Amino acid sequence: MSQSDNHLHGASAHPVLSGELKHSQVILLKNARLLDPQNQQDRGIQPELWLRDGRLQENAPLSLDQEPCDVIDATGMWLMPALVDLCGRLREPGQQQHGTLKSEGKAARANGILHVVLPPDTRPVQESGALLAGLRKKALEDGGIHLHTLGALTKGLAGEQPANLAGLKQGGCIGVSNARGAFASDDVMLRTLEYAASLGLTVFFYPEEADLAKDGCVHDGFIASRQGLTGIPRLAESVALAKQLLMVEQTGIRAHFGLLSCGSSVEQIRLAKAKGLPVTADVAMHQLFLTDQEIDGFNSLAHVRPPLRSEQDRQQLRQGVAEGIIDAICSHHEPLSKTAKLAPFADTEAGISAFDTYVALGCQLVAEGVLTPLTLSACLSTRPAAIAGIESFRESTAGWVLLDPTQRWTVGDDSMVSLGKNTPFRHQELMGKVHRVFD
Repeated sequence: MSQSDNHLHGASAHPVLSGELKHSQVILLKNARLLDPQNQQDRGIQPELWLRDGRLQENAPLSLDQEPCDVIDATGMWLMPALVDLCGRLREPGQQQHGTLKSEGKAARANGILHVVLPPDTRPVQESGALLAGLRKKALEDGGIHLHTLGALTKGLAGEQPANLAGLKQGGCIGVSNARGAFASDDVMLRTLEYAASLGLTVFFYPEEADLAKDGCVHDGFIASRQGLTGIPRLAESVALAKQLLMVEQTGIRAHFGLLSCGSSVEQIRLAKAKGLPVTADVAMHQLFLTDQEIDGFNSLAHVRPPLRSEQDRQQLRQGVAEGIIDAICSHHEPLSKTAKLAPFADTEAGISAFDTYVALGCQLVAEGVLTPLTLSACLSTRPAAIAGIESFRESTAGWVLLDPTQRWTVGDDSMVSLGKNTPFRHQELMGKVHRVFD
């Protein structure tokens, strides 16, 4: 990969991707705004910042050992820790027609995301701890990213009996989840959570009550009724979340609730935290911008699960992030081939390709006054890193991202690195782009 290619994609040369030996790099940034959420400090514009092999140096290196020094004019740009995505589906293994560890890893890296949490509902399901190390190695070698895997909570995600949780923990999974799979009974859920709690595993929930969601594909609202589409009511999320929170209280298990879509869910998490329950939560970036109005005209690019909900829900989710009730913002990246969105709406596959718009939409939250730059950085890096238990953030070796919050660009096939071009933001002009990645 040439130096010009690296600049084009906003990423530093990666030794695994390029096949070259890694040489120590010393880089000088001039006039960058340093965001340090680890220490809860917006350190403002820094005349000089030194990076050596992706690690921030407090002072200029005493000796450069005659190494070339790259000097970057970072005026108007932000330097923040590498981004951590708590939910990204890379489509490998099992669905390589939509994307691969190589294609989606490069897309993540180009957009400042060096750490991706992978749900267990791959094909085959991630229920063998012995296979996880190979998957992580392939993601680093092919795509240049650190993959953090969730193991299956039950065998085959069928919800009938626990998976080999001890083996999954030994294999290095950061937590376990049943994805959106239903449990055979509440007793099975309780006993499985007790097993996970005994191992000190974090359980990732994606709350949805199957009996209420049924075969729905959109938010149960006016647009769904007008278009004759079966809706998924808010109650499907609210009931599942309430039950899961009661299970957390009973078992004492550490739990993370991902992909929240309803305002009522924010209130439930608020109350759970006030009671001192060991819970955290995230929301997908697109839920902070889009509503069910996007599906008008059977726009399958807006078909996602959980579905886009009402304007009131959107505002409550934004408020939840601003207040810290929702800890992190994930991408919920789900790349799809073009044919996956060509059937009648209800028959199309749900998902939005989100890596390429993730940073720009975050910058828009800042521009609209919803978040400060420091809070945005925390929501995209240190908070999700703490949830996932990523040690490199504690050791300050996770890497850094330099982004330009004012760079304008138009979403399209040529500007998206992901193999999946399925996004409702298509043809829109956004503002904010990763300029360089250092690790």
